[in-house]
Amino acid sequence: MHVTRPKDGASPSPSGAGATATARKPEHAGTPTARPGARAVARAVGRAPFTRRAWAEAAYCLIGFPLGLAGGVLLAVALALGAGFTVSVVFAVLGALLFISGLRLARALGAAHRSLAARLLGDETPAPPPLRPDGGFVSRLDARLRDGAGWRSAVYVLAKLPVGCLGAYAVLWWITGLINLTAPLRWAVFGQRPEPGSGEGMPVLTPVPFGGLDADTFAGTFLAVAIGACTLLCAPWVTRLVTGTDRRLIGGLLGPGHLADRVRDLEETRALAVDDSVALLRRVERDLHDGAQVRLVAVAMSLDMIRQRLNDSENTDGDRRPEPLDVARLRQLVDGAHHNATLALTELRDLARGIHPPVLDDGLPDALATLTARSSIPVDLVTDMTERPTPAIETIAYFCAAELLANVIKHSGAGRAAITVAQLEGRLFLQVGDDGHGGADPGAGSGLTGLVQRVRTVDGRMNVDSPEGGPTTVTVELPLHA
Repeated sequence: MHVTRPKDGASPSPSGAGATATARKPEHAGTPTARPGARAVARAVGRAPFTRRAWAEAAYCLIGFPLGLAGGVLLAVALALGAGFTVSVVFAVLGALLFISGLRLARALGAAHRSLAARLLGDETPAPPPLRPDGGFVSRLDARLRDGAGWRSAVYVLAKLPVGCLGAYAVLWWITGLINLTAPLRWAVFGQRPEPGSGEGMPVLTPVPFGGLDADTFAGTFLAVAIGACTLLCAPWVTRLVTGTDRRLIGGLLGPGHLADRVRDLEETRALAVDDSVALLRRVERDLHDGAQVRLVAVAMSLDMIRQRLNDSENTDGDRRPEPLDVARLRQLVDGAHHNATLALTELRDLARGIHPPVLDDGLPDALATLTARSSIPVDLVTDMTERPTPAIETIAYFCAAELLANVIKHSGAGRAAITVAQLEGRLFLQVGDDGHGGADPGAGSGLTGLVQRVRTVDGRMNVDSPEGGPTTVTVELPLHA
């Protein structure tokens, strides 16, 4: 493990998530965080029934139950009839058409469930690509029967039957809880009390399918209120369990599929890689044209003037006398050529360093140690690397660290920063934290957007945690091999 601390020897600031003195797994990769206190848990449980999310999930379960029940029954009938007809050779085509109709129905129902989840749960699941079969009748029939997205939608619609029933049961928790809360009001105002001597009390509803309670007295109705309050406190978590299961089913079955997602992601990253390489070539061309090329042209002109003056001083033509050699002017031209040549070499060296920093020749830890040593604010560096990444990954990680550290110095107002590098589960994690005022937003068109694009070109990810008031923690996750 490589640990570098500032020269003043002060301990890292505890306010930054990345400002730690030991190498640890980044938070989003599974590191356990501090557990909330009992008051925070109690507050969250008490507020849950009154949140917009809880009511939206309850509405989703309520609306999704009849939709899932009707759609599941219709699809099951269509597929069952199709399977029955395909057994007979005579009705095989009719069975195939029933299968195709069932798949089209499944796609339509899947779209309805996706839309409902997007409106109430906020889950924007992309739709699968539409099926556009071509060729003759048999080819189109075969393509529709092989519709993978349609079959996945059919699986979801059939799975929605039990999930929808569980959703209806989750809504029952809300209904029974609200009814029990009104028990004293119904007893005192509406006269919903048992007749004297009947031996029956006001029923106290519970969502469990077994057992039952009765309120024989007005004081007993407050027991119903307590049961109703407990039921309402539990109701959001019951509906959340059902909607969480439904979310996973929607994401896995109603989307474009893992392969389509991967293809789309590869297309995007390929476009980003091409744009990044084109931008790099343009920058190199511009720097060469506006910098080193201008210096070298000035060197060539100075040398040409020196040669001309030397030729004039050695002129042996009888028609004109040799001009006296102006040593001071020649020295001035030589100094100018030397100065421009030195600047050209410096610019070429800086340009080469921008393409591949020479400090990376000794590895990423040493390169980051050099980077933090030149920082204008104290930076704590912790590296824990057992395997050296490929040069391309090291270059991206180094430039990300340099850019993020530059942002900390320029924009965060931080007094201290920390850089942590670790290898976990075959991935490279780079975490840069500071104790500044926060508010960094990668979607605001800042330099963070360019870092996100550069990281994505190698299937990496970048997570920015920067609330207003700070602290800021940026975690970059990269593969070890590009």
